[in-house]
Amino acid sequence: MKKFFFALDTVLSYKEQVLDGLKAEHARILAKIRDCERAIQELEQEYARCTALFRENQVKGMKINEIQTYENYLESLRLKIRRKLEQLAQLQKQEEEKRAEVVRAKQETSSIDKLKEKKKWEYDKMVQKEDEQFIEEYVTTQKAMTRLKG
Repeated sequence: MKKFFFALDTVLSYKEQVLDGLKAEHARILAKIRDCERAIQELEQEYARCTALFRENQVKGMKINEIQTYENYLESLRLKIRRKLEQLAQLQKQEEEKRAEVVRAKQETSSIDKLKEKKKWEYDKMVQKEDEQFIEEYVTTQKAMTRLKG
């Protein structure tokens, strides 16, 4: 009997490669999101630290140019935080889209894989049936040969 052959093996292989590529892209986007969140957290900590230092120095007394320097720096930190939050929102949108692509690709791969399993099961049943038929013919032939000799 010939070996099991699934006609869509090349398609399945291609779909699996596409799925692996999409998973890798999704993982890269997730890594960018984590980096962006970490940067936002660091900027917010710097903003809180600088604000506390600014208030502390205001109590002690400050020159106008020092106040302006603090205010300018705090404003630049607010701007950086806002930009990072916008970047984070954009990355999260990309992640959602990529996740949806991964799900679709997984469904396609899964459906072909299930079809392959079904075809393999049918093939195995056919092989089993042929084996049983061969054994039955062999036994029948042996009985007939025994009667002829006997």
